[in-house]
Amino acid sequence: MSRAIHKLNARRLESLAKEGWHGDGGGLWLRIEKDGSKRWLFVWIRNKKRREMGLGSYRDVPLAEARELSAAARQILKEGGDPLEMRKQVAQEEAIEAAAAENEEEATPETPVPTFLKYAEEYIDAHKDGWSNEKHIWQWSNSLTKHAKLLLEKPVDTITADDLVDVLKPIWNVFADTAGRVRGRIEKILDAAKAKGHIQSPWENPARWQGNLEHRLPKRKRLATGHYNALGYEEMPDFFVALGNRPAPAARALELTILCATRTSETLKMKWREVDLKKGIWTIPAERMKMRIEHRIPLSEAAIAILRSIADGMIIEPDGFVFPGQKAGKPLSQMSMTMVMRRMDMGDFTVHGMRSTFRDYMGDMTPHAENIVEHALAHQVGDSTVRAYRRKDAFEKRRAVMADWATYVLSGSPDIEATPIEQEMAMAA
Repeated sequence: MSRAIHKLNARRLESLAKEGWHGDGGGLWLRIEKDGSKRWLFVWIRNKKRREMGLGSYRDVPLAEARELSAAARQILKEGGDPLEMRKQVAQEEAIEAAAAENEEEATPETPVPTFLKYAEEYIDAHKDGWSNEKHIWQWSNSLTKHAKLLLEKPVDTITADDLVDVLKPIWNVFADTAGRVRGRIEKILDAAKAKGHIQSPWENPARWQGNLEHRLPKRKRLATGHYNALGYEEMPDFFVALGNRPAPAARALELTILCATRTSETLKMKWREVDLKKGIWTIPAERMKMRIEHRIPLSEAAIAILRSIADGMIIEPDGFVFPGQKAGKPLSQMSMTMVMRRMDMGDFTVHGMRSTFRDYMGDMTPHAENIVEHALAHQVGDSTVRAYRRKDAFEKRRAVMADWATYVLSGSPDIEATPIEQEMAMAA
């Protein structure tokens, strides 16, 4: 029997050129136009009317990410929502935030045009109160002074696309993620300088990607076909510090997802009856697991601290969701953790990619056996014969794995004020 979803083969898509609609299942389609261009679409029918939503071009959105976006759209439909309306709502919220951030007094004509360094300092100072923590401020300043040295003494109205290429090309494929953030930060600062009146029209932002730098910089190296874009484990501790200072329930869900190396749906549909805080065990029933096999997760002290902080002051019902959504009896939206990452300027990465971050760290930096790490990810190890003889799940060995991972994840900059998780752990101790 053919699969209902995930029908497309990621490797064959690279050479696929036949004009028309190619379905992956679950409403996800790849549309190939006459000119050979490819784009992703999510299609659904409601009230006997066909509707569709673009998910981006094939060049910019790999198959794995398109599947994640379509899964999120299906979840929105399942909850009675409309994916297009949800997208509009998110866009409106971001537009309001951007307008408020850029609502600064215009400079007088007599004001001398500042250098990029001077205006970058003004921009950071004006926005730092809305950022998560001191580390975020330091990252902005450090990335610009370290990687954009060629721009620092240039007046903001003299910076060109050639200047941006000179800044970004040396790091574009060596430090791809950092290069992407530097480009985005330069773009925001120059946009703000234009809004302040330091740059006169007509003008186009030289740091703009689409239709500009995308044609000037070499094609970026991608992950192997079909893989999720993952945060490097070297960046995880500082990211976790920033995440810990965000108050949203979805941020706590993402913290738990990282600490337990779980899939999005496994975390969001978690119920209190699955958790034994005294023994430090989270048991996910077989019907909620991808492989339809019960999965026991040894909870680290940090994971327990998160769950206790959520339970504090709540009336706990065994069948209640740990991360309830706005609608009664529903969990948080499938897109909730993804939106947290986007608001942290981490939209290049996926929630599912955090599992790869865990796997890479365990493989590169610890002596834990590969099969134990694979068990921690709820992957089946060995062929059917090996699995038939090994009935145990190496639980105690996996407890050491998850404890080591939590220790590393919580090793972010010690000069930052303690996050809610660290405060909870300190109180428990």
